[in-house]
Amino acid sequence: MRPRLPAALLVSALSLATLSVAVESEARPPRRNQKTRIAQAGGGTSKGASVSALVLKAREMFDDQRYEESIQTLSGALVRPGSTNAERIEIYKLLAFNYITLGKNDEADSAARAIFVLDENFALPKTESPRFREFFDKSKKGWEDEGKPGKEAGSTAVVTDKPITIKHAPPAAQVSPGTVIKLEGSVDDPDVRVTKVELYFRSGAKGKFQQKTLAFAMGSFRGEIPAASVVPPLVEYYVQAVDKGGLPVGLRGDSEAPLRIAVPEESSLMWYEHPGFWVPVGLAVTAGVVLGAVFGTMSGTTESTVRVSVRE
Repeated sequence: MRPRLPAALLVSALSLATLSVAVESEARPPRRNQKTRIAQAGGGTSKGASVSALVLKAREMFDDQRYEESIQTLSGALVRPGSTNAERIEIYKLLAFNYITLGKNDEADSAARAIFVLDENFALPKTESPRFREFFDKSKKGWEDEGKPGKEAGSTAVVTDKPITIKHAPPAAQVSPGTVIKLEGSVDDPDVRVTKVELYFRSGAKGKFQQKTLAFAMGSFRGEIPAASVVPPLVEYYVQAVDKGGLPVGLRGDSEAPLRIAVPEESSLMWYEHPGFWVPVGLAVTAGVVLGAVFGTMSGTTESTVRVSVRE
């Protein structure tokens, strides 16, 4: 007599197989017509935008009341090599205007003093805002009262600071959406001018960069880009070192040429990286185990004898 297949085990196996197909269908993302943009980790050097072009762009941002973006653009122009004294004076002037407008008086004073180091006779024209002219006059008086710091003692020569180098590389060429990106690096600062290291980051390639202060000690820094900002198609960021006056003195990347890390959509992941592959595989394995147990039970069964006693 052939034994019957245990109904409960068979139903369980078939249910798991059906669920595997359903879950795989749900896990598979819809196909997209457009191609996913992939950005390679890199950036950090701008070959196109000149210092004068950056200053002009920053001026337009200031006129449009986009003060933070103007400061970010000017910071990149300030540390770019090859700028003339006239360009640097214009950069410091616009930085001071932005800082005064935002109420950041310490940073504005540092920017104004940097101008006087380059040109002691500098003065804003009378057509300029009285608010700006009064601030510059006050900064110049304070600078002179302190002995004109930044100038060689008893001379008109400008103190030459050694260049600052930020050593850092993106930790990966690409990451999955929602990943916390951990960053670290070091600062080569021969004159010990750096007091703080800042991170600027944004999702995508447009808009204002968000800013956060990195942990900095013994010439090394570390921090992270939060998971909420890591969304397709990419993350852009740069690292900035500032001095005690709050002015930028070193950059790795900048707002015009940031470092980039690609954040591809899930549909662009390899088949073995996608969670939709492993869910049905796991269910299929489970179903196979159940079916194996079922048929193993069938092959191993023998006929049994049932005794019935009838008593009157």
